Amino acid sequence: MARPIVVTGAAGFIGRNVVAELNRRGEDEIVLVDELGKDEKWKNLVGLRYEDIVSPEEFLGLLEDGNFADARSVIHMGACSSTTEKDADYLLRNNYQYTRVLANWCESHEVRFVYASSAATYGDGSDGYSDDDAVTPELRPLNMYGYSKQMFDAWALKQGLLSSIVGLKFFNVYGPHENHKGDMASMVLKSYEQIRCDGFVRLFKSYDPQYKDGEQLRDFVWVGDAVDVVLHFAEQEYGAPGGLFNCGTGKARTWNDLASAVFAAMGKEPKIEFIEMPEVLHGKYQYRTEAQMEKLRKAGYKRAFTSLEDGVREYVAFLERRSA
Repeated sequence: MARPIVVTGAAGFIGRNVVAELNRRGEDEIVLVDELGKDEKWKNLVGLRYEDIVSPEEFLGLLEDGNFADARSVIHMGACSSTTEKDADYLLRNNYQYTRVLANWCESHEVRFVYASSAATYGDGSDGYSDDDAVTPELRPLNMYGYSKQMFDAWALKQGLLSSIVGLKFFNVYGPHENHKGDMASMVLKSYEQIRCDGFVRLFKSYDPQYKDGEQLRDFVWVGDAVDVVLHFAEQEYGAPGGLFNCGTGKARTWNDLASAVFAAMGKEPKIEFIEMPEVLHGKYQYRTEAQMEKLRKAGYKRAFTSLEDGVREYVAFLERRSA
C-alpha cells in the first residue's frame, strides 16, 4: 500500500483543489481531514478520490494512537479563514494551537509538513511584504485572523522548525470551489454573481487619499498556481529545506482591473458602483498588497504565475459551465 498523504481543510477552497490536483497526478491514497458542518461544503468532495475522511478532532486522536506515522506529507490547509471572526479563542485553537500540534507531530515522525499562512500577517503593509525571517517577528496584523497566523509563523521560527517545515503566505487566491466561503469568497466570484443578478459590480470606496475609488491594490492569485506551489514543497521528502514563503504573483492589480476582467470574460461592458465600506473594516483594511517573490524563486520554484485576465477568464468559463 502506498504511503498516505494527509490534507487538512480538504473540503475547503485551496484544500479541495489540492486534492483534485493530487488525483490528476495519479494519487488517491489521501486522507482528508475536515468538518463538513451543515452547509453545502460537502459538495466540494464530489468527484474526488481518497482513502478516508475524518474530523479534525478525530484526526488528532488517530495520531495519538499511532496512525499515519508512515505518511509522506501533511498538507495543512485547514483553518478558520474569516478575517472578521471576533472569537479570538476560537481562532487561537484552530489556527495556532492545532497547527502547533501537527507541526510537532510531523517533526517527531519525520513527515513533510506544509501549512497555510496568510498575507493578512502583513497588516497595513507599511513594513512591506518581505517574507524574510528577520521581518517575521516584527509584523503587526490588522485583525485577529492575521494575528493567529502570525503567532504560528513566529513560534515556528523561534523553534527552528522553519528549517524543515514550509509555510505559505497566500495572498488573494481566487478560483473554482470557493462558493461555500460566503462573504469570504473572492471578489471574482462576487463580481460574477453581481453582474449576473444586477448588471453591475459594487466596490468599496477608498478612504485613503493616496488611492482613488477602485484603485486599491491587491496581489490576486489563481488557485491553480497556489496549488502548484503547495505541491512543489509537499512532494519533497522530509529533510528538504523549509521556510516561510510568499505565494502571490508579485504584481499588484487594482479592484477596477479585477472587475473589468470579469466583465470582459462575460462579454459585457464594465459598470461599477462604489459603496461605503462596512464599519467593521475601517482601520483594518489593506489598501495595497504585493508579494515579494525572490525567496520562493531562490527556493527553486520556477513556474510563471497566471495573469489576472487569464485566470479570471478560466474561472468565469468554469462558473458559466456550472450555471448552464
